[in-house]
Amino acid sequence: MMWLCWSWSHLDRTPMRPNEWGWPRWVGLGVSAFALWLGIATWAGLADEALLDLKPKAASHILLDRQGHPLAEETGAWNIQSQVPLYRVPQRLKDAVLLAEDRRFFAHRGVDWIARAHGLWQGVSAGRNVRGASTITEQVVRMLDPRPRSFWSKWLEGFDAARLERRYTKSDILEFYLNQVPYASNRRGVAEAARFYFDRDLDTLDTREMLALAILPRAPSGLDPNRGGTKVLDRRSIRLATSMRHAGLLPAAEWQNVIETPLDLHPAPRRAAIGHFRNYVERQIAGARTGTMPIKVTTTLDSGLVDFAQNLLDERLASLAPRQVHNGALLVVDRRSGEIRAWVVAGAEDGSDRGVGTPGRFLDAVLIPRQPGSALKPFLYAAAFDAGWSPAERIEDAPYSEAVGTGLHRFNNYSRQFYGEVSARQALGNSLNIPALHAVNFVGPDRYLDLLHQLGFESLKKSAGFYGDGLALGNGEVSLLELVRGFTALANGGKVMPLRAVVDRHARAVPGARVFSRNAALLIGNVLSDPWARAMEFGRYSTLDLPVQTAVKTGTSSDYRDAWSVGFDSRYVVGIWMGNLDRTPTDGITGSTGPALVLRGVFAYLNRDQNTEKLPLPDGLALADSCAFGQSGCEQIYDYGTGRTSGRAAVAREVAGPSILSPTPNLRLAYDPRLPADRQMFRFALGGVEPEAHVTWMLNGAPVAETRGAEFMWPVSRGLYALEARVEDEDGPRVLGPVAFSVR
Repeated sequence: MMWLCWSWSHLDRTPMRPNEWGWPRWVGLGVSAFALWLGIATWAGLADEALLDLKPKAASHILLDRQGHPLAEETGAWNIQSQVPLYRVPQRLKDAVLLAEDRRFFAHRGVDWIARAHGLWQGVSAGRNVRGASTITEQVVRMLDPRPRSFWSKWLEGFDAARLERRYTKSDILEFYLNQVPYASNRRGVAEAARFYFDRDLDTLDTREMLALAILPRAPSGLDPNRGGTKVLDRRSIRLATSMRHAGLLPAAEWQNVIETPLDLHPAPRRAAIGHFRNYVERQIAGARTGTMPIKVTTTLDSGLVDFAQNLLDERLASLAPRQVHNGALLVVDRRSGEIRAWVVAGAEDGSDRGVGTPGRFLDAVLIPRQPGSALKPFLYAAAFDAGWSPAERIEDAPYSEAVGTGLHRFNNYSRQFYGEVSARQALGNSLNIPALHAVNFVGPDRYLDLLHQLGFESLKKSAGFYGDGLALGNGEVSLLELVRGFTALANGGKVMPLRAVVDRHARAVPGARVFSRNAALLIGNVLSDPWARAMEFGRYSTLDLPVQTAVKTGTSSDYRDAWSVGFDSRYVVGIWMGNLDRTPTDGITGSTGPALVLRGVFAYLNRDQNTEKLPLPDGLALADSCAFGQSGCEQIYDYGTGRTSGRAAVAREVAGPSILSPTPNLRLAYDPRLPADRQMFRFALGGVEPEAHVTWMLNGAPVAETRGAEFMWPVSRGLYALEARVEDEDGPRVLGPVAFSVR
């Protein structure tokens, strides 16, 4: 040890050889190199000059409702729509923020070295980072140029803070901080926070609430009173109030009031998320924004209706969650102007915790094509009315099959019942499938698809041959926006109405091209608003029977994947979809059991302060008895006909001449060994022959049965077969077939 002390004391006396560097020079060189590296790295790490701008570029427009009020407290990178000038911020709130965050704000030039030294000493003493000691200017730099939390970031923020202080005044920096400081649930700025926590404006806050707003930015989530941080927030508020009292910023009476009064939260009413609607508007007005600041856009939305519909839809889906339905969308349109009054997506992201567990909440269900089921049938019957039918037309509702490849598809009604001969009014009102197939054959699939395209159903991109007769039952996919636009055309007497999302004071609502005649469109409205017309399937007093005359149509897709309810009265068109965006089936949710209740609630809201009117009827109508021929126990109701004698339509599938209807060519049947042989029968059927014709049925050339009439129930057995039918009637004998089929 003594030698070490002697060596150190005589170290500087050791003679140096010529051209030899000693340790002082090496240390100096190292320090110089480190300083040079630090200077270069610091210069390279500083924020770009363009980032240190207290007027950040807006990501989008500011959307206002039709009354000029902000649609929602939108969340995002910046608070754009709730900024307040510094002079409008209460002085006590400014004092509380400065004392809590940066008490020497007006004395330093960006970095508070005293606070940093104190923070460093506290951290060393505690063995951990106790306080960051960031000034308000440094926090503003962190907002403008976010960096990872590290010592190096802290180093760079100090230099950037000094640059910002040279560029802006203290008042500018403080105003920016108060407008952009982050709070919980993605809220920014003291004005947004005041509305979020207390549903109050800044100038109505009491001292207790101002202290809370000053403290919350230190730990927005941890201190959030909505998430259990009330006790810690109370303690820190009392501590801050005491500091303000000692600093002469808070009178004793106010301090005592803070000590004795607990924080009273009044969360603002839940607002609907408008992110999806915003995206739609942005696409409509793409390129309209210029400069760095946002443009205020007055939209057609009714904010009160939107909030009501959002809550109603979310609550209905919450009640249906045990039945495996999680997503929904709602659209309301003013049919006279084409203005969209409500655009709602259930569980949509709105910056709060609401809807966080909703799968697919970031997808706009208003625009996603889904199978509409029977919701398209009104357009089919409108086309049939224009082609010559009337609501009193007689249509056969009986078992119906079609060949699909080598198989046979049997169509059924939703209830699995068949009603025999029904009127077109009953067929549409009860949403019967078999009459709809006859209707599409009457209109023609190509013509029907062309009409749907004219209505704006752009999602139906395949050919009529691809969809086949199933287009009548909604096997194509359409969006809620397209469906509501189509029903708006029916509500407007058959004319297409462009839907508008942005208010244009100089624009006039000009209907587009006519797709259906006025008479046909008004007849559809009359049928869909008649509770007697749907009594067979839905009952006389159903959810679809609204207090004000309203034309309502529901739809349910295969496996209960989609449920729709769409309706219109004399002024509004409302459409609702429910289902799952991951395309999983629901547990039996239909249009009448799911969205129909929401439809009733929305129409009740729309008509609460309105003078309601009946739906118009076409001129020159005559009342006709619509009770179907041969139908026992039929209600004697009245139906609107067109004043002409209505014939029997589509009683049987039209054929060019006598032919074998069943089996279809190359049909493959499966024999079920689990069932008794005498219970397995298959129906042979002919078309175009007299009911009393004598028919000999032959399989592979051998007679198997003789019947009177065009049908025979054949006992099924395995094998390859060729069916022929020898028909003897007034036209003489003839042989039909052969038609090949097999049983495996």
